[in-house]
Amino acid sequence: MKKEIKKIVLAYSGGLDTSIIIPWLHENYEGCEVIAVSGNVGQAGELEGLEEKALKTGASKLYIEDLRKEYIEEYIWPCLKADAKYEDYLLGTSHARPCIAKRLVEIALAEGADAICHGCTGKGNDQVRFELTIKALAPDMQIIAPWRVWDIKSRDEEIDYAEAHNIPLKINRETNYSKDKNLWHLSHEGMDLENPANEPQLNKKGFLELGVSPENAPDVPTYVTIHFEKGIPTAVDGEELGSVELVEKLNKIGGANGIGILDIVENRLVGMKSRGVYETPAGTILYKAHDVLETITLDKETMHFKTMVGQRLAELVYNGQWFSPLREALCAFTDEAQKHVTGDVTLKLYKGNMINAGVTSPYSLYSEQTASFGVDEDYNQADADGFINLFGLPIKMKALAEKNWNK
Repeated sequence: MKKEIKKIVLAYSGGLDTSIIIPWLHENYEGCEVIAVSGNVGQAGELEGLEEKALKTGASKLYIEDLRKEYIEEYIWPCLKADAKYEDYLLGTSHARPCIAKRLVEIALAEGADAICHGCTGKGNDQVRFELTIKALAPDMQIIAPWRVWDIKSRDEEIDYAEAHNIPLKINRETNYSKDKNLWHLSHEGMDLENPANEPQLNKKGFLELGVSPENAPDVPTYVTIHFEKGIPTAVDGEELGSVELVEKLNKIGGANGIGILDIVENRLVGMKSRGVYETPAGTILYKAHDVLETITLDKETMHFKTMVGQRLAELVYNGQWFSPLREALCAFTDEAQKHVTGDVTLKLYKGNMINAGVTSPYSLYSEQTASFGVDEDYNQADADGFINLFGLPIKMKALAEKNWNK
């Protein structure tokens, strides 16, 4: 039996959804205390004025938790090491949600809250990501999801509610894209993007925030060298950097060169197709560089198997199953596979393109002597006769059998 709700912890971003949720909670849970929690995963200016806004709209307090380092090192790096992508999407929202939800649970338990509330829509993936994390870490905690129960039907009606309750907003009806920003990415959804026939207005003022469109990038290439240690990036152009600083630097370099703009129609967990435009400059560079480094440091069998692991891991993360035994097991495999993924990769960035410009590693499996077309002591070309005969035996036997069948 559910207990009476008197204290609620709200996942609070200060955006349209959560801005109106605080007064809505007071209207629907009389006498309840609302504690707002904002997880700083790199949304920068979106945190400005957040405390004043939360308190004015009815929150008793606001926690602003700096989760940037934890987010990168405990959620992003495991996915990078696995080359985990979901339909080319680099999981920018997907792995941020369990990171934030974990902190929500910790604060809710410390505060003795009766419920956790989020502003995710009933059509999206994020509701699943938040709630599966809560179920994994606080299985008895009640969950409130206003979008699944209130009478509001659209973002325009949300704006109407905000105006009626004198809640200040940073958007208007003309710039009402649904955006999600963190250190790793910025997503754009809604409005004209809902029709896949419409070209995204990349050059429209205020659309792109992390960089420029490829046609507006410099007419000369930029070279960047990234150093990895056991699959984790640690330096850019010879400069050792912390995880947060490294991603921030690559966002600037990549963004300036039009890198990491992705326009896709993806298959959501809840069953529908959804169109989104993503900006992921640093992530796109790092995935490319990491992939190049693995071409000389991983053996064939591990590389091919790891491709399947990466796809499965991406599905788990996308589907909100971060806190699951399988995710932990797949990451354990990846950690083992990354033992020798150490070295330097140089990429040439030019108008949205990334071109391999050199890779080295102390653990390289590549032998120039063996791979050359010339004769060498490592490889006896005459051995290929027996190899081809045995490898091709099933094909030959089937052809001979068919020849007899047709007599």
